[in-house]
Amino acid sequence: MAHDLRALSPAYLEFWRERHICTLTTARPDGSPHLVPVGVTFDPEAGIARVITNKTSRKIANIQAAGPGGARVAVCQIGERKWATLEGTAVVSTDAEAIADAVNRYAERYGRMPSPNPDRVLIEITVTKALGLA
Repeated sequence: MAHDLRALSPAYLEFWRERHICTLTTARPDGSPHLVPVGVTFDPEAGIARVITNKTSRKIANIQAAGPGGARVAVCQIGERKWATLEGTAVVSTDAEAIADAVNRYAERYGRMPSPNPDRVLIEITVTKALGLA
């Protein structure tokens, strides 16, 4: 079920604040899907979903291989009788302030501060579609 990004329901937004492991799907250079578990935070006002990760990860390589315009990706989470997917265009950020903000958002959602990581980068997804049953 598609949702209007300008008018997401309180239940949908609450589902994205609850603690759930998510998946991120990117495309490998050969076009095959690469799906991995991640933590995701969603800022509906900005229309941005964020994933923090290591700069040497396959997901980062996949996004960078798409070029400066970014890569089409999807993040998804599943709960009991609920699911939600955000689709959009992902870019990689190495901006220290943006990464620190994303780490704090992660800590708020997941209830723990990630360990320090000098190789941490940020995947910023400009959300273009919201789907789900929440």
